[in-house]
Amino acid sequence: MNIYLIRHGESTSDVKKKYDGDYDDHLTESGLQDAKTIAKKLSGHDIEVVFTSPKIRARETSKIISDALHCKTFITDDLAEQNIYGAYLELDKNQPEERYRRLGEILVDKDDVVDGSETYQNFKERIIRYFSDITHQSFETVAIVTHGGPIRCIFREILGLGEFNNIGNGAIIKLKKESSVLSVVNIDNAVLKDAKL
Repeated sequence: MNIYLIRHGESTSDVKKKYDGDYDDHLTESGLQDAKTIAKKLSGHDIEVVFTSPKIRARETSKIISDALHCKTFITDDLAEQNIYGAYLELDKNQPEERYRRLGEILVDKDDVVDGSETYQNFKERIIRYFSDITHQSFETVAIVTHGGPIRCIFREILGLGEFNNIGNGAIIKLKKESSVLSVVNIDNAVLKDAKL
């Protein structure tokens, strides 16, 4: 099975100055172009189905891809981003960097619970479970449109390849599953920290 992990195109929250809880925003004009670029890059790769997060920015990206590639789309809550923003509603992005970073550190600890936020343990379990469900289906080639958090989780917890320095808007990462072995074929618009590939 060929699996294309895709981060949605640029959204309004990518360019604004505040975190807005478990935000659900639209693509920008640049984000719409990101989605069209993804569709062009995937043209001719025989994508059979696009699995997508229910968030608007992911669904808008998926629609452009599936319309261009003439394939079906399946929307699932299990591909949504981890909601770590609930504890810091309307927080300025350029002011509380230390507080925000600390929140991320707290939530990576499965034993810590912050009111209004999803624990990392719960997030990890749903991503691993659903990714396993996808990769055990009979499709030959699928696309997964999601967010930076789930992509990082797959690399950290399933592939064991560590962390990313950056996952850009519209990033495409091609994985291959042969028997029970998963491998990384290509990374486009994302950078692994220690370049373990």
